[in-house]
Amino acid sequence: MQHPFAFDPSYGYSEEALRAIQPPPEPADFDAFWRETYAATMAHPLGLDVEERESASEEHRLRVLRFQTLDGVRVGAWLVEPRDRPVAVGAIVGHGYAPRLSPEYPRRAAAFLFVCAPGFSLSADPGIPDGYERHVVHGIARRDTYILRHCVAALWSAARALEDLVPATRGRMLYSGESFGGGLGALALPWEPRYRRGHLVVPTFGHHPLRLTMPCVGSGECVRRHVQDHPAAREVLAYFDAASAARRIRIPMLAVPARFDPAVPPPGQFAVCNALAGPTELLALTAGHFNHPGAVAENAMHARCAERVLWPDAPAWA
Repeated sequence: MQHPFAFDPSYGYSEEALRAIQPPPEPADFDAFWRETYAATMAHPLGLDVEERESASEEHRLRVLRFQTLDGVRVGAWLVEPRDRPVAVGAIVGHGYAPRLSPEYPRRAAAFLFVCAPGFSLSADPGIPDGYERHVVHGIARRDTYILRHCVAALWSAARALEDLVPATRGRMLYSGESFGGGLGALALPWEPRYRRGHLVVPTFGHHPLRLTMPCVGSGECVRRHVQDHPAAREVLAYFDAASAARRIRIPMLAVPARFDPAVPPPGQFAVCNALAGPTELLALTAGHFNHPGAVAENAMHARCAERVLWPDAPAWA
């Protein structure tokens, strides 16, 4: 595939080699760290505030939620619900490593909570950078202060808030995230029982030992350069490896890695998707974070897979 980059975004891996990648070694207290983080998050009061907003769709109701997560970090999210149809499913939706500036209005019998990660958009905070270059290394000197810990906690608190506000989502909740949101989802899903299905698209934060050897144009490059100057950060990153976390995910999943990706090296993506321990449908894309001639057809195939795996109880309406 022709491209303008000074490196090969396939990193020399065939699809067969990508599908053989396994998670890296992990800290002995990986589980303990995340269980303690989850317990601390659940013990923190949500302090939920709800504000009705004018919806851009006559068929949907729109509310803005603000709530607290781990260490009192404030999180904002848009809640979109069908106005005149019963809710069958709840969906927490993550975002890529750019601010989510507005919600979407899916035509589906589901309540969608579009969460803004700490530092971005509705979750803006003067103490947290809002650009991926600094955000991805914010607090990285210690595992307890690394910003990804609070971003994961925000997805747990979001599930709790959605269940409280829309009781019909109890036991019928899924998570969907792409790139940054995909990596956070892999880190969050093992510990939160409210999530019953998951959807990870070109997930980042997978197999840090490999990623740190691979130049790219995304947040991974910022981490790679930071670790060159601060090698002790490797020890912190081991607790935030999405591939290690994915080994603990046993719910039904739709995993969508790419074989070519200049922003998120494919070996890390496949390390996450290969590690999933439950019923998994893996759909390998030609490319991620890069336009190519077959993208329209692949997007349609992805949509059909998502309909079957994620939405059996909440089909789209015409």
